[in-house]
Amino acid sequence: MASSLPRVTYSNIGVDFSAVFARLSTSIETALAAPAELHPNLIGGAWDLAGTQYEARSPIDGKLLGRFVEAGPAEVGRAVAAARQACRGWAATPWQERVALLRRVAERLEAHKFAVAAACLREVGKSFGEAMGEVEEAVDLVRYYCDEMERNDGFRRPLQRAVAIEETSDVLRPYGVFAVIVPFNFPVALGIGMLTGALVAGNAVVLKPSPFAGLTGGWLARLCEEAGLPAGVLNLVCGGAVTGQALVDHPDVAGYAFIGSHAVGTKILRSVAAGPFNRPVIIEMGGKNPSYVTASADLDVAAEGVMRSAFGLQGQKCSSGSKVYVARAVYDDFMWRLVERTAALKIAPPLQPEVFMGPVIDENAAMRYRKACEEAGRDGKIRFGGTRLSGGVHDGGAYLQPTIVEGLAPGHRLNKDELFLPFLSVQPYDRLEDAIADGNDVLYGLTAGAYATDEAELELFLDRAEAGALYANRASGATTGAWPGVQTFCGWKGSGVAGKGGLGPYYVPQFMREQSRTIMRSGSGK
Repeated sequence: MASSLPRVTYSNIGVDFSAVFARLSTSIETALAAPAELHPNLIGGAWDLAGTQYEARSPIDGKLLGRFVEAGPAEVGRAVAAARQACRGWAATPWQERVALLRRVAERLEAHKFAVAAACLREVGKSFGEAMGEVEEAVDLVRYYCDEMERNDGFRRPLQRAVAIEETSDVLRPYGVFAVIVPFNFPVALGIGMLTGALVAGNAVVLKPSPFAGLTGGWLARLCEEAGLPAGVLNLVCGGAVTGQALVDHPDVAGYAFIGSHAVGTKILRSVAAGPFNRPVIIEMGGKNPSYVTASADLDVAAEGVMRSAFGLQGQKCSSGSKVYVARAVYDDFMWRLVERTAALKIAPPLQPEVFMGPVIDENAAMRYRKACEEAGRDGKIRFGGTRLSGGVHDGGAYLQPTIVEGLAPGHRLNKDELFLPFLSVQPYDRLEDAIADGNDVLYGLTAGAYATDEAELELFLDRAEAGALYANRASGATTGAWPGVQTFCGWKGSGVAGKGGLGPYYVPQFMREQSRTIMRSGSGK
């Protein structure tokens, strides 16, 4: 049974997952054999085909995944209206009942985790480990946010009394309708995380998955429906920029949860700020995540962790390690270890467990890669990689070599911009203080990592790194691998807005607003 198998997480490397991956292989075979279908949206509890149909194809081999329906302004309007109507009853539902229902969603997701992971692998190009880890994370996210609601008694607490006959309390209450806009790279975990935060708080949701990830978006909607979520509390609208803009422009959307690029996130912020009143915008907007390898580091651990963070999911993570600063005294020793590990990675359609890297999501990503490699070859030195793979199975998608670059100037664009590609810049340093200062000198502040056994070096890193998630000495990932309730995931500077992140105790309250209540139980008063 699935419950007897080990759980795949982002940090438990070295575990024997052969039985897990055998089960996943069966689910992948079933999914590959199934015909491509037309997938409707979900509006007000009814599966809806209104809108313009579009095709989605797998980045693995270009095969048709299915046809989806792009919701235009009219369809988005109906979804928001349905959510607004359903929200009245859902917000009035005791929080304990909301928690119980969402725990059933987690149970349904766990029961179908192999099928959901297979869908994620096909539409995103994830490896076996990345796909299974994401779905396991999604299960834990639902349960963790439910736990937080219980730990905080529904976010209600008594306050002090001004007079003896006065009863005062503080309560966090839902806003109304939340638009949840999900990126392609973690469609299950990020999708379920944002919508659970909104739903457990008492909001209704209009969920817009990435146009690359309609299969998993449909899975989330169906599992919530199966668990008994009332009609209209969760609505699914597929599509791209047209659908997203319709949500941003809708006056009855009370709040937004978005994870994606800095450009799109700031556009949403400006659009919402231009409205008649402020609405919450809960956003995470990427990163340019540095790691630091000191002279006291275990270089094998460092090379393994840097490689995994840089090239896992083809570098398409907001937390991907995109540049590493290495103490000059150990630079050469570290570099050959890093190149050796990188050269051994298997890059292929991720249909076998031993594949580490699949394709990037589309040809636009491949074009950005080619441009980055051209710049790196001109302005620095490509130590490994730099080419697109071709021939045989590699012709079915955009399969790119993991690329290691050195010699780029600190202020070079490739050292400043988020690339979202399997591309790593390596820089030597003489003083750790200077390296950390340069690593901080970017728009972003999401994650950072360090490798050091010297306590003073570790303290310097922890004290000065400007990022919301810090890791030290992790072979499983220099800058990646956050897990619900274990690490929080908060974007500093241009990586976030609220100063509070996901996966931790301050996430759910962001989906609610504060209300104090003062009641005179007898007598009179002001």
